[in-house]
Amino acid sequence: MERLMVGPGQVMVSDVVAESVAVHGFWTRSRKSGLVYLIVGLFAAVVFGLATKAGETATFTLSTKPGGAGLDLPARAFAIGFGLVCALTGAALLAGYFRRHFGATTAVAIVSFVLSFLCWQVAGNDLPLVGLAQQTLFLAVPLILGSLAGVLGERSGVINVAIEGQLLTGAFCGALFGSIAASAWVGLVAAAIGGGLIGAILAVLAIRYLVDQVVLGVVLNVFAMGVTGYLYDRFMQPNTQAYNNPPTFPAIHIPLLADIPVIGPVLFQNTIITYLAIVLVVVVSLALTKTRWGLRTRAVGEHPTAADTLGIRVRLVRYRNVIMGGLIAGIGGAALTVGSVGQFGKDMSNGRGFIALAALIFGRWSPTGALLGALLFGFADALQSNLSSLNSVVPSQFLTMLPYIATILAVAGLVGKVRAPAADGKPYVKS
Repeated sequence: MERLMVGPGQVMVSDVVAESVAVHGFWTRSRKSGLVYLIVGLFAAVVFGLATKAGETATFTLSTKPGGAGLDLPARAFAIGFGLVCALTGAALLAGYFRRHFGATTAVAIVSFVLSFLCWQVAGNDLPLVGLAQQTLFLAVPLILGSLAGVLGERSGVINVAIEGQLLTGAFCGALFGSIAASAWVGLVAAAIGGGLIGAILAVLAIRYLVDQVVLGVVLNVFAMGVTGYLYDRFMQPNTQAYNNPPTFPAIHIPLLADIPVIGPVLFQNTIITYLAIVLVVVVSLALTKTRWGLRTRAVGEHPTAADTLGIRVRLVRYRNVIMGGLIAGIGGAALTVGSVGQFGKDMSNGRGFIALAALIFGRWSPTGALLGALLFGFADALQSNLSSLNSVVPSQFLTMLPYIATILAVAGLVGKVRAPAADGKPYVKS
């Protein structure tokens, strides 16, 4: 029988497995997830497959122009096939395989289920994939910037539940001052300052006065809703032309790159705010891992007492990062006004701050992970919009719920499974 060498002696592999099962239990995270993927995969293969009419074709167009190149798939066969791929992936995890590649396996299962669903929904119609990808990125920008604000705060040890208020304040300031100055750039700067102001209030009350950070974040969200709502009713609505009619940023087409098929229209034909969001993800990610500031930030978020003994000014680092996060979230608010519709509406952030918080958790408190989480939720939002235009048999109310269902599933699947920074949410009092 196969044996496992441990130092000078030997133990049976079966003994090691038995001990592992005794300590951790049979139902590990991967096996629980595998069971879920198996069930939903079989559901997709049976329900989506049988609900799709035989002989219908699902067309996925790869061009932004009408009548462009596309991919025609037999809808029923591929709905069943993708469902079975999801089920087989779940069965493999349930049997104990691919535990070391849980993230990649989960991605395969989710993508397979989504593709099975799309084959059912798109049967007899066509879905513009390039347009869907463009809309996904567009809708994800406020979430990307909001989740980055959360990364900066929480990696420093301060929970930022006030992202919603920062986005809303940024959107309001961007529209108001952009209208007054007739400049989208002025609106962008004002939006950043507005978000930074909420971040500064959060920093002072959480760090200096040790207010409960979760309660404080909720209060700041309500405060932002109340103030912006009052000012909207008092100034903006009576005189829309003067106070709620800001110019918007045009799309910037990057030469040569914008002409690349499929990828070009998605990545290289966007507004300055979208490019700024992508650049900030790269900058923050590198800064957290490659710079002295990043080392100090991580030290303060994990072991503030030890960081203090090494001469790091814990409170200063937290102040700086929380306010910096507010500035970034404010830019995310600008994406809602001067970056898109060109006007402000009451409560227009519409829960995006909480979705950004979920993307932060989904992304394991890392900038790149938060980016992927934001894109997932942006995709759910874009998908419900596209399916509504296809006269989907799924009720429109359910489709509208998709982004929030994705948020609940992501948080429910990861809370307790990933570790936040050790000092996250814990006020630091210097002894």
